[in-house]
Amino acid sequence: MIGILGLMGLLGSGATAQNGFNLPYTQFGLGLGEMPYNMPAATRMGGAVLTRAGGNSINPFNPASYGDIATESFVFDMGLNIQLSTLRSGDKSVRDADGNIGYLAIGLPITKWWKVAAGLMPYSTVDYESVDSTNVVKTTYAGTGGVNELFAGSAFCIPVGTGRSLEVGFNAGYLTGSIQRGITYNFAGGDTTYYIDSRKQKDTRISNVVFDFGLRYRQPIGKRYTLCLGLSYKPYQDMSVKETALIYTFRSISGSERLFDTIFPARGDDAEIESRIEQPHTYGVGLSLERNGVWQVAADATFSAWQGLRYTEDESHRVFGDNTLGDGAFSRYAVGFEKMGVMDASTYWGRIGWSIGAHAEQGVLYLNTGDGSRRIDQWGVGAGMSLPMRKGRSLLSLSVGYNCLGDADLLQRNTVTFGIAVSSCEKWFAKRKYN
Repeated sequence: MIGILGLMGLLGSGATAQNGFNLPYTQFGLGLGEMPYNMPAATRMGGAVLTRAGGNSINPFNPASYGDIATESFVFDMGLNIQLSTLRSGDKSVRDADGNIGYLAIGLPITKWWKVAAGLMPYSTVDYESVDSTNVVKTTYAGTGGVNELFAGSAFCIPVGTGRSLEVGFNAGYLTGSIQRGITYNFAGGDTTYYIDSRKQKDTRISNVVFDFGLRYRQPIGKRYTLCLGLSYKPYQDMSVKETALIYTFRSISGSERLFDTIFPARGDDAEIESRIEQPHTYGVGLSLERNGVWQVAADATFSAWQGLRYTEDESHRVFGDNTLGDGAFSRYAVGFEKMGVMDASTYWGRIGWSIGAHAEQGVLYLNTGDGSRRIDQWGVGAGMSLPMRKGRSLLSLSVGYNCLGDADLLQRNTVTFGIAVSSCEKWFAKRKYN
């Protein structure tokens, strides 16, 4: 129940934002992920990404899409985000803002049938500080850090006949990061005979390899339409993480803290412990219908036994007490519509594309409260446009998205995200016919 009390105390007793973005729900597990909504191209389609082509940008959510990279091209893709958020609980609310790099990625062909891509993107974020006060003690919950994913993938184009295409691909991802969490108890009054200030803190270090796989198949329907099927799969993985824990008491003298006694680790014991994280079997299916070169409509559905990576603290050293995070089925649904820009149009306006979309997620978190498990859901909408740069296939993508996480009777986060991405797709490997 410790985490629930801290969450409820965020607005009830006041919140103090850190240098980053105050996200109370990130105190659970390994934090919350923003994928795929950290990528403007995905945001403006509402998160419908499994059939999206990867010709002039990188789509890591289905590695089979790398097969669309042109044979003579080199793709550089980068995105930036600005977030404006409102946290609401009952009739109280606070606002916050932040900006960051959404992702970096490159892609290039090895042969006509083998394409590769690599990049860096955020996997999850931890950034919160909240206070729960009584007449006896003020409890402060604070955490910073997060997990990033370095990925490298390949796609292979398999001949299936004229007009049709089949690509299969995979990503190997390296999760790396550090998360620092702490709970501080400051007792009221100056009498330290029976009460003394104390702190629990833990540093979690993530260094793990994960995999995912994808398939993309395109089937013409007559002369004007194309049907596309996209599949993604993440296998179950059980991994370990290293942690360093410390529990101690302290006294505040003249505005500075002085260590009084170390409770954990005991003298001669090691402060390092080993906990577990698990990636669930995750299945995704996407379907899109394209009016060739004019528009497309797409829909995705993703299912897993739980959302993200499940964290289990070492049972013999439960520094933060009972776990308030439960398990439950996770599902994501997304739909999007895109009006495509015509690259060889006679006017610039004819080359501009625009899109809209929406998504809903069920079971982002399950919190164990006093009256049972509480499911935290999310929904959102997005829109944007792609602006061609010069005469090539490079694009400037602009997007805006709105996401609502949770509900106001516990805690609701409403976020508006503005995104900008530059996708440079230039011919690097063409052989000159004339000197």
